[in-house]
Amino acid sequence: MIEKIIGNSFVDERGTLLYSNELDLSEIKRMYVIENKDLLIQRAWQGHRIEKRWFVAVKGKFLIKLVKIDDFENPSDDLEVHSILINSEVLETVAVAAGYASSIQALEVGSKLIVFSNYKIGEVDDNYRYNPTRWK
Repeated sequence: MIEKIIGNSFVDERGTLLYSNELDLSEIKRMYVIENKDLLIQRAWQGHRIEKRWFVAVKGKFLIKLVKIDDFENPSDDLEVHSILINSEVLETVAVAAGYASSIQALEVGSKLIVFSNYKIGEVDDNYRYNPTRWK
């Protein structure tokens, strides 16, 4: 399951507050930030059989592509690609259930993406990498 969660903002004389009251982070065990070197970089395709992930655009815009993996050892070449744009101006989040592989591309220079996971590094062996050009 893929879910896009739209945040919101509040502006007053002190500045802007971005918030996402619908984002439930109760499962989170770790986080990291991605900032691609340039706009041509696509971090593709990395999958997780059991790990859930949440992608939050905190600066700029990103194109997140996702495929539901049918067989982690030998996935089909014709899997459907789901493309989702997320934007930091409204603190958009993409929540991704276990079983997907992702491709991440920044659409603006300096874009930053926070990624949350429900597993710590080394807690499970659940990292699958596929050819970056496999699914378009």
